[in-house]
Amino acid sequence: MRCPFCGNIDTQVKDSRPAEDHVSIRRRRFCPACGGRFTTYERVQLRDLVVIKTSGRREDFDRDKLERSIRIALQKRPIDPERVDQMISGIVRRLESLGETDIQSKQIGEIVMETLARIDTVAYVRFASVYKNFQAADDFDKFVSELRPGLQSEK
Repeated sequence: MRCPFCGNIDTQVKDSRPAEDHVSIRRRRFCPACGGRFTTYERVQLRDLVVIKTSGRREDFDRDKLERSIRIALQKRPIDPERVDQMISGIVRRLESLGETDIQSKQIGEIVMETLARIDTVAYVRFASVYKNFQAADDFDKFVSELRPGLQSEK
């Protein structure tokens, strides 16, 4: 593993342990050239996934990009970080188990929204606002009213 500090390719593993509920392995590494310490994670990857964007463009699936978008939606929400890691791993496993290597971005968005809806409704609405490209406050109002149809009769 290449050292992120000096670029040396001869780094040493100092400690390995299971992470994310035994879905990955966390490795603490040491670089003898510069003395730097860093952490890497090793995960099982069943197949290489390709995301097909709505424009038709294709790009390799990026777990980190998925994680960033979910963490942005969950920012400042009372959700345990370990629970978030489990959720992300579950989404990736679900995508890998679909049996297809090409996955529509819309399908990924729907799976993420479905998962967020079960965990935190605020994060669900936040993610939906970006995913569905809300343009005005009325878009939020309409979306939330669809979440809770009983509220319309109370107004």
